[in-house]
Amino acid sequence: MHLPTLDEVETIASENDPVLRNLQITQCYHELSAAFLERTGPLANWCTFATWASRQAGQTIRKEDLKRTLEAELSARLRNDSTLVLLTSLLKEMGTHIKTEELEHLLWKKIITQSIERSSEAVARGNQKVFEEIGYEFARFEGTCLNDLIYKPESIETFCQKLRIGLPPEGQQYLQQAFTHYYESFFETDFQKKAELQLLANLEIGFHEQTRLQPEIQASLESVLLLDTEGVKQRIQEILFPAGSLTSYFRMLVQKMLGRKAAVEQTLDDVMQRVVGEIRLLITSHLLTLMVPPNVRLRLGQDLTSLFPENLRSLSNERLRILLAQIDPTLDSVRESGALDWANLPERLHFIADFFRCYQESVELLEAPFTALEVQTLKQGRVPQGRL
Repeated sequence: MHLPTLDEVETIASENDPVLRNLQITQCYHELSAAFLERTGPLANWCTFATWASRQAGQTIRKEDLKRTLEAELSARLRNDSTLVLLTSLLKEMGTHIKTEELEHLLWKKIITQSIERSSEAVARGNQKVFEEIGYEFARFEGTCLNDLIYKPESIETFCQKLRIGLPPEGQQYLQQAFTHYYESFFETDFQKKAELQLLANLEIGFHEQTRLQPEIQASLESVLLLDTEGVKQRIQEILFPAGSLTSYFRMLVQKMLGRKAAVEQTLDDVMQRVVGEIRLLITSHLLTLMVPPNVRLRLGQDLTSLFPENLRSLSNERLRILLAQIDPTLDSVRESGALDWANLPERLHFIADFFRCYQESVELLEAPFTALEVQTLKQGRVPQGRL
């Protein structure tokens, strides 16, 4: 298995095309993960989990079928909505000839496009941000410590000296701890103790990563709140009362006298509020889904249903138990692991803690994310054809 160099990581992180960059990041995570397995055996490390999280992020970054799916689902939800029916009726009473398809396009198709663009940009930023820091440190660690045949305190100490002291988001204390625990696990002969050290390291990096990602996660989930709804309402007003037309001016006066213009404006506000709310729910649902091998779809807002592997059911590592006590309110159980608000850091960490623990010994996660031909294309700096 190819071991990525620091130069390769930096080249990938600096790629301007967010789609190509994400695909190369995903493959690089897999290569970093595979190199680790030679020392730890079939235990998922942080890069293993990052491989599939990055692959999932790629769907948002590429906007694969998302626009069409959201449009279809939103149309189905609002087709018989009483507020939308009232708006259509009022518009007809005012003499507009706007078609249903045009009204849909104005009310939500444009807004969906804006939402997807904003979410895609935020997810791409987060994907790049994490990789250029943590991916780089994994490559540096593997290049300096992975092949040590005996425990060398000076080896891991030299590695950690280049990490910033202090807590995240700026400090890298948790990365220092994590890589130290990874290094210790290389020389642990008791498999359960090795598994606990690996889980501890995975969680420490996860804690650092999620703290650093908070702004990007918040932005991706709140993309709908920044939409140009006023522009949509203005466009409908222009259709009803074209600027510069004397006839339009008198029509507007008449409609004002009849009270219809105010009724339309209020109803339009109600419709826009409903549309924005539904789009936010749909996009949030999309973002809070993670596909992992072998074709398992996890809803991040729902409790996990998997069991902890035998080696991680009863934990003896005191440092691990202390960390879990801080981030897992239902220790030794997957109860309440679902994160109802993914933008809430404690809720997110609770889910991740149980997810890492449940799936650390899942050999399916060690699979390659791309075919050999797709990897070859990525190495050539091109996006592979077909569905990814």
